[in-house]
Amino acid sequence: MLALSLPGRSAADAHLWRGRYRVAMIAALLAAHVPLHGLWRLFGRRSPWPTSFLRLAGRAAGADVRIVGTPLRSHVLMATNHLSWLDILVLAGASGARFVAKDEIARWPLFGFLAGLNRTVYIARKKRGEVREQAGLVREALAEGCPVALFAEGGTGDGQGVKPFRASLFEALLPPVPGIRLQPVAIDYGRDTPDLAWDRGIGMGREMMRVLGLPGRRKVTIRFLDPIDPSGWGDRKALAVEARERLVAALEAGR
Repeated sequence: MLALSLPGRSAADAHLWRGRYRVAMIAALLAAHVPLHGLWRLFGRRSPWPTSFLRLAGRAAGADVRIVGTPLRSHVLMATNHLSWLDILVLAGASGARFVAKDEIARWPLFGFLAGLNRTVYIARKKRGEVREQAGLVREALAEGCPVALFAEGGTGDGQGVKPFRASLFEALLPPVPGIRLQPVAIDYGRDTPDLAWDRGIGMGREMMRVLGLPGRRKVTIRFLDPIDPSGWGDRKALAVEARERLVAALEAGR
């Protein structure tokens, strides 16, 4: 989709050109999808267009996705690792999932708008005393049937490993709700992992342009693992540990 090299340009110029070109493609996709989404919502229909936009935006951003396993399409909480903002595009595009995110994202320019289109479930992670209230919001989203995904580490990693999962994020699964499953999902960028790891040293906007300006394309494998029945687990910490262990094992097996 993009030339790997741009003759006559410096490396910095080529990086900037690639970034702007990909931003333009994503903007064009957004302009085409928003009216369609509004039309579906106007008639009270469940809109497929946010998922379509995120999937195509991921491709425009340079990600080629390979899916291993079967994503559950309803009544599932997906717990996944987190490396890059690209995770949102590739996972939502592959699964149709809504995300659980910190509430401050709702106030971010553009990103808050996009998150709203995908019906993001916002929680105030700093308010530790409101875990049950936040879990209630997630349970309500799960009850609607649409898959819900959370980045169980609580933030992006450095690409060197998977951080411990935050047990509080699994509160929505206990006590168990009949029919609701937990599905670990491993996102693996392979050899591109070091280039994509976001250590939060720079802001979201600059990080987005850094990744979009990278040459070539990124190959990402998304492994949807066997679901876990929460009814067999009486402790959210044990559930979080089990989900992480399965995810880590899948990443190691894939490499």
